Amino acid sequence: MAELTVGLGDRSYPIIIEKGCLERIGDDLKKRAIGNRYCVVADDRVAEIYGPQLMKTLAGAGLKAEIITFPMGEANKNLATVATLASQLARLGFDRKDAIIAFGGGVSGDIAGFLASSYMRGIPFVQIPTTLLAQVDSSVGGKTGVDIPEGKNLVGAFYQPKAVYIDIDVLSTLPKEELLGGLGEVIKYGVIRDREFFDYLLEAREAILQLDPASLEKVIFTCCKIKADVVSEDEREGGVRRILNYGHTIGHAVEGASDYSIIHGLAVSIGMVAAANLAVLNNVMPKEEAGQVVQILTDYKMPITVPGELDRRRIKEYLLTDKKTVAGTVFFVLPTTIGNTIITDKVTESQIDMVLG
Repeated sequence: MAELTVGLGDRSYPIIIEKGCLERIGDDLKKRAIGNRYCVVADDRVAEIYGPQLMKTLAGAGLKAEIITFPMGEANKNLATVATLASQLARLGFDRKDAIIAFGGGVSGDIAGFLASSYMRGIPFVQIPTTLLAQVDSSVGGKTGVDIPEGKNLVGAFYQPKAVYIDIDVLSTLPKEELLGGLGEVIKYGVIRDREFFDYLLEAREAILQLDPASLEKVIFTCCKIKADVVSEDEREGGVRRILNYGHTIGHAVEGASDYSIIHGLAVSIGMVAAANLAVLNNVMPKEEAGQVVQILTDYKMPITVPGELDRRRIKEYLLTDKKTVAGTVFFVLPTTIGNTIITDKVTESQIDMVLG
């Protein structure tokens, strides 16, 4: 077992990484006494595959628990879903002494976290992420939210969980596309913060893709450690936390313009290449290093170009509604070398047109 702490004073919480820990979560939750009873919030697919196992471990620890579900997919990450789930909580009689368990991928974590932040003005919640993307990124740091037609994650809150439980075993049922989507976020961490980790991802590619437990534990631990350190320093994205958005500015726009047919991590892959190319155009990153970003994503068989069928005007419209846009100015995280970045508003529209192709 590996354990990290997100250091936020009296709101600090553990990240527990342990193969097979889904079987033991009930006992740990009982010790922590986070809620009088628990409501598991999951999409219908995760609920079908892993719901019985989780409910069994909770019952085995003597914990009272219910499970409520919503249809899987980014298209359902909206206010209507939150309202439906909140009504179910109310009908079940949940109150401020109870807690929510966010169970699933990034969509479930965002929805359940936002639900927890707003139901009765805030009740405790824990994260049990079941996708690689959620395990290395979205389950840690307290960002919650939903999409509206104008953009992704535009309605939400910073709301920290009480604990994060990461079981590597659940990745065995992950579709290949979802695994690659998670690796988009994994590679991001190497580019923004850790050259040594970037090199490891190149060397261990086959083991990682074959879900070797030791390799996965190293990957997940390293990503969570980087994110925990960044969040501890800047919880609400006023400074250094903004580097975690590398690849996300254009990535989110591509995701939205595709009507979410391109999943988040793959859109981020496209966005990372676009940002590296923008860094070259702005003379802040050597062309050879930008080429290394392209190469690692290519080696992992990730997309690196904006699909030709996507409307470029629509992508640029999404850029203007991005959360990182201030007074109509779009800010970009650009790499300067592998392991370092800058944040700039000096990117021109013509440069954006060039990288969108």
